[in-house]
Formats: sequence, structure tokens, C-alpha cells
Amino acid sequence: MKINRIALIVVLTCLFQWSGYSQNAQKPNIIIILADDLGYADVGFNGCKDIPTPNIDRIATNGVKFTNGYVCFSVCGPSRAGLLTGRYPQRFGYERNPQYRPHDPNMGLPKEETTLAESLKQVGFTSGIIGKWHQGADISNHPLNRGFDEFFGHLGGGHAYFPELLTIKDSYAVENSEGESYKTWIMRNHEPIQTKKYLTDEFSDEAVQFVEKHQKESFFLYLAYNAPHSPLQATQEYLNRFPSIQDTKRKTYAAMVSAVDYGVGKLLDKLESLDLDKNTLVYFLSDNGGPEKDNSSDNGVLREGKSSIYEGGYRVPFAMQWKGTVKPSVYENPISSLDIFATIAALSKVPIKKDRPLDGVNMIPYITGKNKGLPHETIYLRKFDEKGYSVRNKDLKLVLKKDGVPQLYDLAKDIGEQNDIAQQYPEEVKKLEAIRKEWDSQLIEPIFKGLIMSKGKKTKEDNKE
Repeated sequence: MKINRIALIVVLTCLFQWSGYSQNAQKPNIIIILADDLGYADVGFNGCKDIPTPNIDRIATNGVKFTNGYVCFSVCGPSRAGLLTGRYPQRFGYERNPQYRPHDPNMGLPKEETTLAESLKQVGFTSGIIGKWHQGADISNHPLNRGFDEFFGHLGGGHAYFPELLTIKDSYAVENSEGESYKTWIMRNHEPIQTKKYLTDEFSDEAVQFVEKHQKESFFLYLAYNAPHSPLQATQEYLNRFPSIQDTKRKTYAAMVSAVDYGVGKLLDKLESLDLDKNTLVYFLSDNGGPEKDNSSDNGVLREGKSSIYEGGYRVPFAMQWKGTVKPSVYENPISSLDIFATIAALSKVPIKKDRPLDGVNMIPYITGKNKGLPHETIYLRKFDEKGYSVRNKDLKLVLKKDGVPQLYDLAKDIGEQNDIAQQYPEEVKKLEAIRKEWDSQLIEPIFKGLIMSKGKKTKEDNKE
């Protein structure tokens, strides 16, 4: 009998290891590190040469590099809404960047949608957000009213980086101006705080402190950097790292990326020093593609950038690590930022509302090889105001713009979307168009006016997608 029990234990242990899980890692801590407007080719694990990102690369080296990682929208606000809800934002009318309106409860993430923090609260997690919120500036949409336990950051879509530029104490005193919101003090929970450091460093230090504070609990940290989003501002310390970059814009951008990388390194080091690295699932990605002309980012061979329905708009640097559970690898099949919520939900056993099903899948069985299929046969994008669509089905991608003329690309052979093969394959176009229409029938129109519809005097920031 004793021998049989030993044999059973051995068999069960092997089964857990084969499936990619360990018994102690069923409910890991969660960290999502989100960069803002980072170019696809601006990290080392995607081949960047002029901006070293050794710490961001650690995540890809220790875990999984996704070569076909997508976000659900090609600008900040809707992309982040999808990440936080695990659902295509077009399903709930969030298809525009929200205006900064601190007294409009309907400008932002709809209350009917459940955030990842709200879900994790039900199973005992402590959740914190550090950095950029951009899901509504009204107090009803404040992070602490959307499931988070702690907040250190700013409510709008971007921010100035130097403390001397933050001249507006009260974030709710700014009326309908994205540009003015860039000057507000940082909020700690509901209180304005006068910061003393370069903002990226502030956020990184807060992230380290959050992990240290909650090391004995199950925690979810959403480290939502606003870098390297404009304005292009960097300290001399970070600028000095790039003496060989002559272009001033690219040099400043590189310095901003380097500041993010340095912060990521401090956070990873803290996990290791506290012996939390093997029980913490860490994601790194950008919220959308780089706006190359605006911030001198580089999307490499991908066509166009931020706001686009081509690959450069929403195919992003994407990596994750779960040391000791997920082996280092490169995953080639398409995955989505929507899969992050679904993966965490599966691991943590959080309840999901039946009337609001998730659009993502649990990544773990796919990246461990237990499931040999495709996580997604189809990846979608709709931009309502531009009458633009992208539908990637396996390797074929349909692009439909306002002119109504379909374009078709084979991404396996043409990642840069340079060779339109629509006329050669009319049946494939017809098939993808049917898939597009079926998905489109499930969506609603935008429920609020976007940032580009702001009235009155506009700043440069007010006009940004």
C-alpha cells in the first residue's frame, strides 16, 4: 500500500510538470507592466540595436517572447479598457480616447464592465495601479472605485515628467483640457502629492514599494507607465547613456525608454530578493504601436504606427515570465492582450459574468504545448470613426478602409503589408468579409465623444489620438 501511494505521488507530480504547472503556482501574484507608445522594434528582444533594454529583455529571456502579440485597439484609452476588462472595447462602446472631463461620469469605462481588479478582489487579491489611468477622470471612475485598493498616478492620457512642470494641485479643477491635465499633481489614492523625482522614476520606485509592502499577500500590480508617450522629456542622467545618437528626438525617446527599462530592472530585482519571482506572473507589453513621427519610435518592418489598422498600429512588443512554471520559449501564434485577463481568471478561479464573457483565452496550455491549436484563429480591429477594419484569420489579413476597397495580405510572407493580393484571391476576401460582418454585428457604436472631438481652444495634446 505504501509503495502504491508513493507511485501515485510520482505520477501526479509528473502530470503537473508535463502540463506546465506546479502545485505551488496555481494562484500566482500578477504584475502587468504596460509601456505607452513604445515602438515594436524598440526593445532588444525584437532586435533593437541603439536602445539597450536588458531588463525588459529579461522577461522575454526568462519566459516567453510573443512574435505575434496584439492589443485590441491602436490607441491608448480603448486598448487599456480591453486589457482591464478582457473584452473587445468595441463591444461596450469604448472606441475613442476619452476627453479629460472630471465631472462627466459617462466619459470613460462603463460601470457595467468588470475590471480585472474587481474580479481579483473577489478571490482575495490586493490590487494597485501605478501610473496612467485614462479610463475616465470623474471620481466615479477613479481606480479606487473600479476595484483597485491603491492608486499612485494621473487620471488623464499623458503627463509632464519633471516635478517643476506639475503646477496644478487639484486634478478635478481642470475643465475639459487634456493639455492642462498634463500639469496636475500626482494622486496618491484621492490625495494630490507633490512629487520630487522624474516621473518614470517615481512610478518605478512606487512599484518596488508596493511589492515590498504586499509581499505576504496575493497581489496584482498594474504598472502603467506613461513613457515613452510625449512630451519628450528626459533627465540628463538618461540622456548621457546615448552619446552616439545624434538625432535629438530619437535620443530623448531612447532616454525615456531606458528609464522604463531601469525601473523594470529594479522591480524584477525586488521580486528575486524577496523570493517572489517564481510565484509571480509578469507581463510586459505596449498599449499600442509607436507613433513614429511624433516620438521617433520605430516599428521596424511593420506598416504605419499608432492609430493605424495596419500591423504597426496594434502589433506590439509582448513578453511574459512565470519562472519555474513556464519554460523559456518563443511563441509564434497570434495572441492578444485580452488573453491576459482570461489567463489570470483561469489561474485565480475568479467568477466571470455570463452576460459579459471574456474574448481572450488562457494562454498557459498553449505556450506550454499542452494545447497544440491556435489561441485565436481570428484577431479583430474596428475603428468606427474612420470606417476602418482589420481581420486577421490565421495568416491572411483583410484590411478595409473608408473607400470600401478590400486589401488582403499574407502576413506569413509579407509582414510589412506591402503586397496586396486581394484581386488574386477573391474567395478569401469574401470569406474574411463574412467573418468581419459577423463580428461587427456583435458591436455597438461609441457611447461618448472622443478626445479628437474636444471643443474650444486645443493644445497639441488635445489633438492626439
